Amino acid sequence: MTGSRGSIATAPVVIDIRLRQGSFTLDLRETIDARTVALFGPSGSGKTTTLAAVAGLRRPCDGTIRIGNRALFDHARRIDVPPHDRRVGYVPQDLALFPHLDVRGNVMYGARPRDADVQTHAPILELLEIETFLDRPVGSLSGGERQRVALARALMTEPDLLLLDEPLAALDASLRGRILPYLERVRDELGTPMLYVSHAADEVRRVADRVIVLDNGRTARAGSPADVLPADARAGAPAGGG
Repeated sequence: MTGSRGSIATAPVVIDIRLRQGSFTLDLRETIDARTVALFGPSGSGKTTTLAAVAGLRRPCDGTIRIGNRALFDHARRIDVPPHDRRVGYVPQDLALFPHLDVRGNVMYGARPRDADVQTHAPILELLEIETFLDRPVGSLSGGERQRVALARALMTEPDLLLLDEPLAALDASLRGRILPYLERVRDELGTPMLYVSHAADEVRRVADRVIVLDNGRTARAGSPADVLPADARAGAPAGGG
């Protein structure tokens, strides 16, 4: 299958799950074969929960999650692949950089192959323009630099799928405009499929091939950004959940 931007093939991602979390139930049945898919909708609609389930951080009570023919979770077959073996790169809202490691240590954490030197992954460093500050402590980084380091760390695992949870929400408008081109480079030059959570319709239009609008744990509508998002679309203010 191919996304609408280019001819890089992507394995379809099947998310067919039911997941209960307190009084909330995520009941999602989607087959994703576009290169970049955005999850859009108000806080509490199930966006972050969906990413956490794909990453293996929350366990559905029923259903399956597959990338191509590879099952990450299958309740009936008792398959639940540990997060570190899913070949899924996850960039959470809080980035979760390791404060005791410098940029190099953060970027190389979990890199494939395990014994690789940082220069083995030079194209990623160059793509995200972080090769010049590998020896800096993460506490000295700007918000935009931290985002690029978190993205590089996720890409170093050579993921089959990249999960991005509100990657630009903590940045001001100027920084968002500077980071978006890096996400577009990952999409276009690396061809890494992305499942992308955002409340910003303009951001979604720029990055995504397809949009899934969630409401109360279910798909409300899905399609291209032009078809699904009206010109004045807003998903609501981020609230750390979703």
